[in-house]
This record gives sequence, structure tokens and C-alpha cells, in this order.
Amino acid sequence: MNQEISVLFLTAAVLGFIHTILGPDHYIPFIVMSKAGKWSKIKTVWITILSGIGHVLSSVVLGFIGIGFGIALHEVVAIESSRGEIASWLMIAFGLVYFVWGMRRAIKKKKHYHFHSDSASHNHDKPHQMVNLTPWIIFTIFVFGPCEVLIPLLMYPAAQQSITGLVLVTLVFGTTTISTMLTIVLLGSYGIEFIRLGRIERYSHALAGLFIFLSGSAIQFLGL
Repeated sequence: MNQEISVLFLTAAVLGFIHTILGPDHYIPFIVMSKAGKWSKIKTVWITILSGIGHVLSSVVLGFIGIGFGIALHEVVAIESSRGEIASWLMIAFGLVYFVWGMRRAIKKKKHYHFHSDSASHNHDKPHQMVNLTPWIIFTIFVFGPCEVLIPLLMYPAAQQSITGLVLVTLVFGTTTISTMLTIVLLGSYGIEFIRLGRIERYSHALAGLFIFLSGSAIQFLGL
């Protein structure tokens, strides 16, 4: 293993960690949705892992296509940038829609509880199709979301060394990214369990939508 590849391995690990930490979209949607949707820890883990794989793999596939067909780096980066725009707007739109739906749901629930004086025995809070679809929506958004640093800073330089180095550098970056996502999501999920919403519990879906909307906005307008 030559020195260049060794440096790229270390760089891949560092960039995978940093780009995940600095991107709130990598963990906030999973934390708030696990709370609002009452996901089990196993469900939270699998949704996070699958979304992380889709997130990394989409950039990996694009990178290998660019390298394999000799596409100029700046053209591949332009495609990644376009995907980033789409992903951030999808997250903003989803957060907004989920916020509105959550508010309507909360208002209806309040009216229902007012109608029944003994609300505890008349709780008909059943899973809604929107709640069931949420994991798939988040996964789809993550597939669109690019790993901006992966192709220009790691894959193209590694490809100049060897195919084996390219594959290993990609694996280091992907593993670090997904493991960092999972660690933050689990810590956040455990931490958020201690937050008692009390009377505003019925607004949990609306709050989740608001945080997802803010995450997408931070990516789109603040460049996080």
C-alpha cells in the first residue's frame, strides 16, 4: 500500500465523519421521526442504515460511472450539485407537508378529546398512511442526496492509484458515514425519550415536520 492511498484512507474516514456531523439532514429527520412515529430502536436502526446506504451508494455509482467512462470531474460534480438541490428541496417540501398534516391531526385530536370528557378511554389514535409512508419518503430523499466530498476528493484521486485502492477508500468513507449517522441517531433517540411533551404531545408530528423543514432549509440556504 503506497503512501498516497494511506493518506486517502485517513482522509476518507475524517471526511465521512465531518460531512455527517455538519449535515443535520443526516440525523435530525431520523431522530424526530422516531419520536413522533414511536419507532422501535430496531426500526430506527434499520431505517437509518438503509437510508445511509442509499445516500452513499448513489454517489458511489455516479463516481464509478464517471471514472469508468472517462467523464470529466467537473461534469460529475455538476451532477452531484444538481442532486443536492433536488434533495434539499424535497426535504423542505416533505417537512412542510408533514408539518401541515401534523397540525391538522393535532387539531382534530383536540376536538375529539374535547368531545369525549373521558378521553383516555376513547383514544382512537391509529397509524395513518402518512406515518407508514414516512420511512420510504426519507429513504427516497436520501438516495437523491449526494455525498459531495466523496467523488472529487476521494474517488477520482484514488482511481489514479489503483482500482483496489478506489474500492477500499470508498468503503472506508461509506462505513464511517453510516456508522456516524447511526451513532448520532441512536444517541439522539435515547436522549429525546427523556423529553416529556405533556399537553403538546399531540403536536409531535407537526414538530417533526418543522424540524425536517428546518434541516432542509439549512442545507439549501446555509450550505450545511
